[in-house]
Amino acid sequence: MTGRVPLVLASASPARLATLRSAGIEPTVVVSDVDEVAVLRAAQDRLGELAPADVALLLARAKCEAVAAGQPDAVVIGCDSVLELDGTIHGKPADAAEAVARWERMSGRFGILHTGHWLRDERDDAAGGSGATLGATASTTVHFATLSGDEIEAYVATGEPLQVAGAFTVDGLGGAFVTRIEGDHHNVVGLSLPLLRDLMTQVGVGWFDVASSAAGAQGK
Repeated sequence: MTGRVPLVLASASPARLATLRSAGIEPTVVVSDVDEVAVLRAAQDRLGELAPADVALLLARAKCEAVAAGQPDAVVIGCDSVLELDGTIHGKPADAAEAVARWERMSGRFGILHTGHWLRDERDDAAGGSGATLGATASTTVHFATLSGDEIEAYVATGEPLQVAGAFTVDGLGGAFVTRIEGDHHNVVGLSLPLLRDLMTQVGVGWFDVASSAAGAQGK
């Protein structure tokens, strides 16, 4: 059995796609071409400095809305993650030197991983569509191990920290350096399943309207 409501994932993240698939959802992936720097700068010009959680939500909304217009009869979800460390926002490191410096600050400490989720219901009235657009941010506290300089250099050399917000993963090579998580594990990977379910419920879409119960059973 497959879900009867198409879900579109407005993200290029393999981790987000894998998270949905592990939950029995096979979304259509449509990557936006949003200029995140320009979107953030325009918002700051209007509103002033934004809190880290608001930055994540702003960028998630921009990605979702850039994709949604071309996806009739579907529900579209956009996501964006940032790491808050000492009140400062961090996305993907620009280069290896920045990744090393980031890990020198993170080592033995904790940060807060914020993932913005923005959902649009593009279904028409006949398909039960609500026309709603809404979002929320999930925040998870992540505690990091104390790493030696050699470990930091070796981890950055793998290239993984350059590909992800916060310069770490919990489901990949970086998992050995995460000692504790307070909050939703999936949120650290990049998409909170409980929050997605809540947003879909608000537009009248049940979890098994998009998920395949057969796929979920096979994953056990």
